[in-house]
Amino acid sequence: MEQTTTEEKSKDRSGWNTVYIGRQKPVMNYVLATLTCLNNSPNVILKARGAAISLAVDVAQITMHRFVQGVKVSNVKIDTEQMQSEEGGTRNVSTIEIELTTAGEPEAQA
Repeated sequence: MEQTTTEEKSKDRSGWNTVYIGRQKPVMNYVLATLTCLNNSPNVILKARGAAISLAVDVAQITMHRFVQGVKVSNVKIDTEQMQSEEGGTRNVSTIEIELTTAGEPEAQA
């Protein structure tokens, strides 16, 4: 039973309230996904690596300054992952996790 509880916690933490940022879509697609998560949860985690890190920062800033008042960055984690390259060696790829949290109760919109 303990193993199931641990699995549920990991799904809960990185499942429904996580937006994975890539370079394939326009920035507003990721902003919309972030807004959808914030409507269902008081916090959302933006995850990106490599060249998409700057896009994740843009998504956080656009969400906070243009769309939702009272959203704050509550936590930022940076890390480096080692990935296998096509040539057979390994290379380091930077990663970032930006956690956005609503500061208080959502305001009623007129």
